[in-house]
Amino acid sequence: MRDEIRKIQELMEAAEYVTDAPVATSVHLAMRLRKPLLIEGHAGVGKTEVAKVMARMLGTQLIRLQCYEGLDAGTALYEWNYQKQLLHIKLHESSGRSAKEEEREIFSEEFLLRRPLLQAITQEQSPVLLVDEVDRADEEFEAFMLEVFSDWQVTIPEIGTIKATHPPYVILTSNRTRELSDALRRRCLYLWIDYPPYDKEIRIVERKVPGINHRLAAELARFMESLRRMRLSKVPGVAETLDWAHALAGLHADHLDETLVSETIGCVLKDADDIKRFRAEVQKSGVASFLPVSG
Repeated sequence: MRDEIRKIQELMEAAEYVTDAPVATSVHLAMRLRKPLLIEGHAGVGKTEVAKVMARMLGTQLIRLQCYEGLDAGTALYEWNYQKQLLHIKLHESSGRSAKEEEREIFSEEFLLRRPLLQAITQEQSPVLLVDEVDRADEEFEAFMLEVFSDWQVTIPEIGTIKATHPPYVILTSNRTRELSDALRRRCLYLWIDYPPYDKEIRIVERKVPGINHRLAAELARFMESLRRMRLSKVPGVAETLDWAHALAGLHADHLDETLVSETIGCVLKDADDIKRFRAEVQKSGVASFLPVSG
């Protein structure tokens, strides 16, 4: 078992995802048990990336369903291509076929627009289905998804029942903007991804920003660790760390100083009040209070 998890960890690292044993274990169990994996955590900590890496590891397609308020079953499952249907009807107006024959033709798979959930159950190889930010959808949509997950089949009235021969691997992500239903949680394995510790964030920066100076990577990681302890309305995640690292690398910086931080802090803080709080803290304690002692 430990060897299998270590292998998953190595594969994830090879796919450019800096990971640890809990994440590798969750991915291993999701693949082995074929259960959906619900990943929660702060914005920008790499939840979505787990699904992308999993698809690369398996050599399969990633299908993404981006959730939002008002998302319904029809939009997530399938729609009819009405424009193509109308064009077909106009082109065959004088064909002499009965209305029933015409209806049977235009409500065939040729005119079906497959949305993510239907795409996920009609692949020749099990894809990875990413249900991103599921907390933005409502409980009614959650219930619909659970119904699909239970037997991996859907019924289209005009065509009939379509059942998956190769059910997908499923990753759901949530930023906890609302509490998910108990029914959904019970159906899934669960993983919480927190902000990375100092050493891991250095590894992430050095892996994702090739050639970056080690001192700069260490200063960035320590800076972000200190910044996240402030009372901010929008706490920056790893995504912001990497944005900043790429920006600084583009400026050929090899360390942080007060001027550079002041000029580039917009890569990290995206709220005016947060920037004011940060500048007030710098004025009181100095930018050195955010950096490693040796920096």
